[in-house]
Amino acid sequence: MDESLPVPVDVIEKTLSKALEKGAEFAEVFIEDRRGSAISLDNKRVEELSSGHDSGAGVRVIVGEVTGYAHTQDLSQKGLLAAAEAAAAVARSRKSFGSNVKIASIPRSTSDNPITIFPETIGKKKKVELLDLADDIARSKSNKIAQVQAGYGDSRRRIIVANSDGLLATDDQIRTRISVFCVAMGDGGLQTGYETLALTAGFEIFDEYSIEEIAAEASRIAISKLDAKPAPSGILPVVIKSGTGGILFHEACGHGLEADHILKDSSVYTGRVGETVASPKVTLIDDGTVQRGWGSSSIDDEGHPVQSNVLIKDGVLTDYMWDFLRARKEGRTSSGNGRRQSYQHLPMVRMTNTYLINGTDNKDDIVADTEYGVYVSKLGGGQVNTATGDFVFGMTEAYLIENGEITVPLRDANLIGNGPEVLKNIDAVADDFDICPGTCGKDGQNVPVGCGQPTLRISQVTIGGTAGA
Repeated sequence: MDESLPVPVDVIEKTLSKALEKGAEFAEVFIEDRRGSAISLDNKRVEELSSGHDSGAGVRVIVGEVTGYAHTQDLSQKGLLAAAEAAAAVARSRKSFGSNVKIASIPRSTSDNPITIFPETIGKKKKVELLDLADDIARSKSNKIAQVQAGYGDSRRRIIVANSDGLLATDDQIRTRISVFCVAMGDGGLQTGYETLALTAGFEIFDEYSIEEIAAEASRIAISKLDAKPAPSGILPVVIKSGTGGILFHEACGHGLEADHILKDSSVYTGRVGETVASPKVTLIDDGTVQRGWGSSSIDDEGHPVQSNVLIKDGVLTDYMWDFLRARKEGRTSSGNGRRQSYQHLPMVRMTNTYLINGTDNKDDIVADTEYGVYVSKLGGGQVNTATGDFVFGMTEAYLIENGEITVPLRDANLIGNGPEVLKNIDAVADDFDICPGTCGKDGQNVPVGCGQPTLRISQVTIGGTAGA
């Protein structure tokens, strides 16, 4: 972020003081400036070519168990003071705890991966040319490719967070992505393939990563599924390829380890710190410091430094994820997991990049040691009940394992199970860790996240296919 703040420090201090006037215990100002662009092509026809800019501030005031929140697009002193007064209006009249706020320091965020090409400096024509190239490459792989959709997006999000404890922190978050979606047509009907590249980085990623490989992979997946057979139905061993399978653990247990669910006793993991909840091969981490991770940043949306948090170590539950509000109630510090979609939203406990770390098994040996089962190369969307841990996920690219070999592709089917049971049934973890980008929705808010894991095997899980096992 530029050294000059869009709102002077003295105005931020006055805003916090106004928020505390009626006896609030804590006040916070969150200021955001967001710019971005999006382009989509469908069969080389531009369907969307847009850019946007939004800025504003949210003021949070806490009195006991009551939280008041107001947001505004007016970043003038008058606008911010009005928002502070509105947020404080929810507080009951009580003796003031003191309303004279001074900010002690202004820590500036730093990045291990400085941006070398800011996306806003690149013209739309060059971005469209990238998508045109992706279309050409995808179609060149087979005349069975009937449709190609390619999308590009970038965003720059600059934030300031200040609170009545004297904190003032800033961050500058730049994300860039490209995706390719292919439809193949054959005797078996229509099949689809999808591949994406998305990093917390600038336009320089296109000098480092191959658009050709991304488009070719999307095309390959769609074409391979033309020969797909019905997936088996029943309880089988499942081997999940490194990377995209991380979404399973994000949904099946990650949400259940967020402190808001824990404090509401709406998680199967409530009160279980110190207990064995998974196979000893499982160590689960949430880490906002992953280099270029889609869910990475320097600070969370409450101004606290992100960090690497070990949630499960060698199968034992060690901790939960905490935002400031829940941590404050428990007399502990935030784990850097307070996130919000924008200045219009209250922060809540959210994951950043959640993943299983490498094991010691060999990925090829895991498959070879599986006599009969399913190999999942890509998992799609899913849903989970945090109170029970029950989940359902779509398998968007999967293959049959027969006699220790990956054989025929399978039609899309569901993976059905229970998070705690799956964690205990992991009996092999390889050393080929990979991580993929995603978007996490919770209580109407969407934030970017990363999900990852090495190749692993679940000894038994239910496959919701249409063929007998």
